[in-house]
Amino acid sequence: MAAPSFEDIRQVPKVLLHDHLDGGVRPGTVAELAEETGYAQLPVTDVEGLARWFRAAADSGSLDRYLETFAHTVGVTQTSAALHRVARECAEDLAADGVVYAEVRFAPELHVEQGLDLNEVVEAVLAGFAEGQRRAAAAGNPIRIGTLLTAMRTAARSRQIAELVVQYRDRGVVGFDIAGREAGYPPTRHLDAFEYLRRENAHFTIHAGEAFGLPSIWEAIQWCGADRLGHGVRIVDDIRIDADGVAHLGPLAAYVRDRRIPLELCPTSNVMTGAAPSIGEHPIGLLESLRFRVTLNTDNRLMSDTTMSNEMVQVCEAFGWGWEELRWLTVNAMKSAFIPFDERLRLIDDVIKPGYARLMDAR
Repeated sequence: MAAPSFEDIRQVPKVLLHDHLDGGVRPGTVAELAEETGYAQLPVTDVEGLARWFRAAADSGSLDRYLETFAHTVGVTQTSAALHRVARECAEDLAADGVVYAEVRFAPELHVEQGLDLNEVVEAVLAGFAEGQRRAAAAGNPIRIGTLLTAMRTAARSRQIAELVVQYRDRGVVGFDIAGREAGYPPTRHLDAFEYLRRENAHFTIHAGEAFGLPSIWEAIQWCGADRLGHGVRIVDDIRIDADGVAHLGPLAAYVRDRRIPLELCPTSNVMTGAAPSIGEHPIGLLESLRFRVTLNTDNRLMSDTTMSNEMVQVCEAFGWGWEELRWLTVNAMKSAFIPFDERLRLIDDVIKPGYARLMDAR
């Protein structure tokens, strides 16, 4: 069977678990919101130049430098109208790329600089996602968006954000996350939030094993109890390949695989931040062959100039994957979503499997 083409890949149903709202704003929207809100710090004002600047600035090989680009997307989203717009456009853009389920995360605490309170921020984003889902469905591209609320690991508001997750979990919020600089800011600084979430039967993922290594992953799982690992790419450091090409898993890697802990891998982003040397050398190839619970994600569509279709094309080209592997990745992600079991099963049985079957049978 021929390798999947980009156009074919765009048609299949996709599931996305790791996508940042402020990392996926349209370049044109950034420019327009900057003008509307009086934000004067953009390094470039024309749309094409701005798109190029974000990609070039993020492609530094450093997570810290990558994160600096968010100052501008956060800077232009300090009003309810701006947050509503970027959430609506996010839903429409993902749906147009064939994504049928997405969990999109954002940090409410980053959007209160001009007077909004945390509840107003969350409600603006949820309303935007709701409108975007309605528009996508009307255009023939239905999508279900689950929202993750992120706390910044460099700040001290994680318990407050965790409480927001529980407050809004029947209105579209499906889980919690912490993000930001890993080195020097271990997830154990936020144990109070994680203990609260466990008591409330709430789901959470933790950015770990991206810029920092195995200790970050170990703490996220064993101390904090993460349901999923945001990136988790450095789990490969606990896997040794011997002279015969046989993989030997260390205790942490074996635990992650045995427990089917999902890895939210983001190949393009991981290369840009220096977590992987190239797409072809990205650990996703080894982890897939060892049958870890691998999922494929975009991370930040603006900064990485990517889409889910693009990520799929790249891994197919790099590892010789085809429809079977893409379907496996998609089902993995849907199994790992933070929505109820019956909803996950319905999307797998009624949307994902038939969607792949139609295209595979046609080929």
